[in-house]
Amino acid sequence: MKRDLLKLPDLTSEELNSVIDLAIDIKKSPDKYSEKLSGKTLLMIFAKPSLRTRVSFETGMTKLGGHAIYYDISTSPMGKGETIHDTANCASRYVDIISARLFDHEDIVDLAQNSRVPVINMLTNMTHPCQIVADLMAIKEKKGSFKGLKLAFMGDGNNNVTHSLIYGCAMVGIDITVASPEGEEYSPSKDVVKEAKKFAEKQGSKVVVTDDANEAAKDADILVTDTWMSYHHKPEQKAERVKMFSPYQVNAEKFALAKPDAIFMHCLPAYRGYEVTADVIDGPKSIVFDEAENRMWTEMAIMLFLMGKM
Repeated sequence: MKRDLLKLPDLTSEELNSVIDLAIDIKKSPDKYSEKLSGKTLLMIFAKPSLRTRVSFETGMTKLGGHAIYYDISTSPMGKGETIHDTANCASRYVDIISARLFDHEDIVDLAQNSRVPVINMLTNMTHPCQIVADLMAIKEKKGSFKGLKLAFMGDGNNNVTHSLIYGCAMVGIDITVASPEGEEYSPSKDVVKEAKKFAEKQGSKVVVTDDANEAAKDADILVTDTWMSYHHKPEQKAERVKMFSPYQVNAEKFALAKPDAIFMHCLPAYRGYEVTADVIDGPKSIVFDEAENRMWTEMAIMLFLMGKM
C-alpha cells in the first residue's frame, strides 16, 4: 500500500521514532545507504522557493544513489491549464517518488490522492513535517532522549512550523508550550491542538497554549521560534506584526528563565533583532545549523521509509 507524508500523524509514533533513528544511522554511516535508491527518481515540485529544502532533498537523493528533478510551478501549467489531478497521474508514471512545496494544503492532498507513488510534503500553509523530523533528530542528538523534555515555541502560533512542532512533540513525548498573542489569527489551529493532545496523552506529555512567553520559557529545555514575516505576509503588515510579536522575541531574558543547558532552534531563514537576538542565534546555545544539516539526513530516511527501503 502506498504511503505518503503530508503531515506527521500520517506516521505512527513508533514509525516517527524509527525514521529519526534511521536518520541518525545514515548520518553516522552514509556509505551503508549509498545505493539504496539506485536507479530511482525523485520529482521535486516547487511553488515556493527554498535554499534548504531544494539542496537537502536533491543532495540526499544523490547520496542514496538516485536522481532528483527540480520542477518550478511558476514556469509550468500545473494548477492552471492542467489540473493537479492530471499532473499527478502523469508524473507518477515517470518517477518513483514526489515531493512538493506548495501553498494550499488541499493541493498536496489532491496530488497525493492522484499519485501512484509516495508523496512528501516539503511545506504547505498548514504543516512542515520534514522540518520537524529534522528538529526532533537534533533534539535527540543533543539531549539523548525525548522523555522529560519541555519545548517552548514563542511567536506566531498559527503557522506550519508551529503546527508540525505540536504534532511532533506530542508524538514523541516532549511537553510543548506554545506562546503567541491572543486571537485566532495568531494561535495554533484548534483542530491541530485537539488531535495532538490525543498523541500526548498516550505518551504522557502535555500540549499547552498560552499568551505568556515567560510561562513558556520557564524551565524549558528547548527554545524555538520562527520568522514573524512568512512568505504570505505583505510588507505593509511588518510594523504591526513586529509590535504584536516583540514580547515573544527569544533573547537573553528568555534564556534566563529556561534551564541552564537549554538550546535554541530556528528553522531558518532568521531575522536577527526581530524574532531572535544575534547573541542567541550566534551564541553557544544555538544549534540552528545542526538542525539545518539534519534536514538532509531525515529526508533521506523519510524517502527510504516511504519506498520500503529501510
